[in-house]
Amino acid sequence: MLHVYYTIRIVNRYSFLIETYSTERQKILGVWAMFKDEEMPWRPHPRARSVHEQMVHQCVSEDHWMKNFLGIDLGEPPLPALETKREFIKKYAASSSARMGGLEAKPESWFEDTAQFFDVRRSRAWILVRRIAHSAHHRGQLTTYLRVLGHELYSTYGPTADTGGLFQDGARVIYQYPDIETLLVSEARGGVRPPLPGPGSKPSTERP
Repeated sequence: MLHVYYTIRIVNRYSFLIETYSTERQKILGVWAMFKDEEMPWRPHPRARSVHEQMVHQCVSEDHWMKNFLGIDLGEPPLPALETKREFIKKYAASSSARMGGLEAKPESWFEDTAQFFDVRRSRAWILVRRIAHSAHHRGQLTTYLRVLGHELYSTYGPTADTGGLFQDGARVIYQYPDIETLLVSEARGGVRPPLPGPGSKPSTERP
């Protein structure tokens, strides 16, 4: 008798949040990699965080949210022992990977249950969305830092003014690194900066 076995894959309706967290961690690390080591102390204004302080905030803030609001405690210090660009990248890559594993192990009911969020209670799904938005906000600030410092920008979402301009004008998506694993290996060796084509022949604006 022939026995046929089927594997049933249980899909978590909140897996899209885990996937979003996964892509956001890659975008954060991609932006960090665009800075030079000597730019870590730079700040755009005396009251603004330096590049270094932005990385500190990302690590400490995410550790606090995940541990205190979502119960995902890695049981380790949130900051690298040596606070250099390379060590921040290594630390955040490892910590965010471990947190993603914790999220992947949670059932749907965990995302729907409420948890304390500062002085209110919210669903864990809501808190995770806010965490991703919080991280994206600070990543956007660092993208502006890069522009002020005169950097050409690789893609994080889609084309940039340095990868050809606007998507509708045929601009390309060009990442500095195709994935986190390549980023870590390359940055450990000093990093690589593939050439970019520039803005193209048309203005990088949606206005006519």
